[in-house]
Amino acid sequence: MKVAVINIEGKDTGKKVELNNSIFGIEPNDHAIYLDTKQYLANKRQGTSKTKERSEIAGSTRKIKRQKGTGTARAGNIKSPIFRGGGRAFGPAPRDYGFKLNKKVKQLARKSALSYKAKEKKIIVLEDFNMEAPRTKEFAGIHSLINQGNKNSLYVLPEQNNNIYLSSRNFTGAKVVTVSELNTYDIFRASNLVLAESSIDILNRTFGIS
Repeated sequence: MKVAVINIEGKDTGKKVELNNSIFGIEPNDHAIYLDTKQYLANKRQGTSKTKERSEIAGSTRKIKRQKGTGTARAGNIKSPIFRGGGRAFGPAPRDYGFKLNKKVKQLARKSALSYKAKEKKIIVLEDFNMEAPRTKEFAGIHSLINQGNKNSLYVLPEQNNNIYLSSRNFTGAKVVTVSELNTYDIFRASNLVLAESSIDILNRTFGIS
């Protein structure tokens, strides 16, 4: 499919680029999208929740009452989970929530997400641009002209551009990533996907398409 290239003023430059159907026109695989998103969110979890078990609680290990003859349940020491201030039974412990996902599944998920965006006509191809210095106000103006009211957009650059990144960092309506940082979760969260013109060739190479 062909998409018109616009400039930072939101005007058509007269150029068109071809979005490869092997990336932007496949039959989406919803299960691959689910797995890739699940892995992305799992990897973001800190996994630092921790409670103290009975062996870690400060307290006496003296048997608090005799074994028989009290008319109540037998009890060992005050650190038992059934007593107030005792250790937690089966509480959370630090762990890694991440899991392995095959590279081909991740690629299928990202191509599926890109195909959904193309089908919904939510892909904008932007002529390559640069900023002389980090200026959030200037970036906000460009964003407004390009997106025509849509607040949440994902900008995909061919390589790291510090001025553009710093300009967008404090702007809630946009996120700037490079092609290598592109992921399924961010693609779906964005209302519009704004691809820098030169990033399309890198996308093709990333997915093994010349």
